Amino acid sequence: MAFIDVVEWKAQDNSVFAYRFPHSNLSTATQLIVRESQEAVFFSKGQIMGKFGPGKHTLSTENLPLLRNLFGIPFGGKNPFTAEVWFVNKTAPLNIDWKTTTMRFMDPDYGQMIPLVAKGRYGLRVEDAERFLVELVGCMNSFTAAELTDHFRGEMITKTNSSIMAFMNTNRVGINQIASYLDDLSKFIGQPMAEFWERYGFALGGFYITEVNVDTSTPEGAKISEALSDRSAQAIAGYTWQQKQSFDVAGSAANNGSSMGILGVAMMTGAFSGGGGMGGGMMQVPPANQYAMGGGMQAPMMGQAPYGGAPQGHARAEVFCSNCSKKFPTSSAFCPHCGNKYNPCPACGADNSPKASRCVTCGTMLGSTEIGGGNQCSKCHANVQPGLKFCPQCGNRL
Repeated sequence: MAFIDVVEWKAQDNSVFAYRFPHSNLSTATQLIVRESQEAVFFSKGQIMGKFGPGKHTLSTENLPLLRNLFGIPFGGKNPFTAEVWFVNKTAPLNIDWKTTTMRFMDPDYGQMIPLVAKGRYGLRVEDAERFLVELVGCMNSFTAAELTDHFRGEMITKTNSSIMAFMNTNRVGINQIASYLDDLSKFIGQPMAEFWERYGFALGGFYITEVNVDTSTPEGAKISEALSDRSAQAIAGYTWQQKQSFDVAGSAANNGSSMGILGVAMMTGAFSGGGGMGGGMMQVPPANQYAMGGGMQAPMMGQAPYGGAPQGHARAEVFCSNCSKKFPTSSAFCPHCGNKYNPCPACGADNSPKASRCVTCGTMLGSTEIGGGNQCSKCHANVQPGLKFCPQCGNRL
């Protein structure tokens, strides 16, 4: 049997923590080369024979005193023996990725359960080579960062999930604010993770959380993510959820060539109570006498809002704020949530932006709503359609 003259490991991949030299037939003349950031550990007959740091070493009974006890090898000469040589990489790779499973979190801002997922990176350095090899490596030929992550996946998920939930619940941090707490959260989890890895001979070089977000891989999470995106778009564009529903219904009817006509679309999207759109009230129906053919009164033209300076057919109890989209009673002059002034449509009562020229719910012109405007009755101040000779509300001659 030929004996190995040189034992060394030319590491090509920094993610490999440990490598076993493939041959075990050594002699007391074998040269051992250990590079910087490496450590060599000798095993024979289930015992650790010795460790070597960086440098060039000649294996002998002086360097490995247990050789005499295990093999009875005297000093001097080229004496054969068998041993496993493990090289341990003592650098700290910081590119080990980790990811949690789905966590269900009661968001303090929305008051709803939201599925979350987190991911990040961490780095490890072998601090105690003997403990690392005895606890983890066993009969493997090498041990990589990927194998390490897979080996401890269950314990990693348990510790990270529970720590993230504890931090967010204790500090009442919701999904909208968590991005600004990633550094604090990383430090919060880093301490227990450092104690965990120390048991296996590692020193934690760094533990980072790069993202905590809605888990869109679940149907529930996909819907929540879409809703949050819509809410952001509405806030930027300046329209409410109810108004968006109205736009969608009108656009669908127009694209499908609906025969209901523009008036039908307007009634469908804006003639419901509850703040514009498909609200939870009864349809707003103009009084029948407004459409009587006598007295010089005419039915409204196609696409225009019903007559009158106030909602007819029902009393609107609540509206949605045109600024913050939250519901408030029509008895309030200002939104109790954001302080925005209530600017009611004279036809349907929906709240509108002061800059709006038409009501976003029913389409009534808002440019001449002040008393004395050109399209208002001088007696009752109701909006009057141009061209009429008598006010449809009080009968005043125009």
